[in-house]
Amino acid sequence: MFAWSLATASEQETTGLGRCLGLLIEKPLVILLSGDLGAGKTCFSRGLARGLGVPEEEPIASPSYTLMNAYQGRMELYHFDLYRLAEPDDLLELGMEEYLPGAGVAVVEWADLFTGLAREYLAVHLSHQQADQRRIECRAVGAAARTLLQRWQGEWIRQAGGND
Repeated sequence: MFAWSLATASEQETTGLGRCLGLLIEKPLVILLSGDLGAGKTCFSRGLARGLGVPEEEPIASPSYTLMNAYQGRMELYHFDLYRLAEPDDLLELGMEEYLPGAGVAVVEWADLFTGLAREYLAVHLSHQQADQRRIECRAVGAAARTLLQRWQGEWIRQAGGND
């Protein structure tokens, strides 16, 4: 397992972090997001979508009531929100097994509410610090996720001028 911890100072920076990751993704991937309400999960997901080539004019919103939104970019993005689900059987009704892993990128908000969603994944936990600042803890499970996390960290540090 490989881990990386960092902070963002604004909503734009959290979105930029997601975009940076999206630009690096070349293969299907599962991203498990966790954090309190308002911690920036959807903001991060919006950036991820832009990095995957989802057009700017396409609104990216939390699928709180629809449970899953699909977006077309250079890779398909499946954006899940598990907040309103109560039982593991609800995941079966949603058809999640088709997407975790699937042919595109699956990003799952509130992934910490359920265990065993994927064997290999990138986990991203966002937490409030103060005002718009967020603490972001990233963890890779599996060889492909580890390689991607290392590339993401290197690219983010390079963009920041080595200040992370």
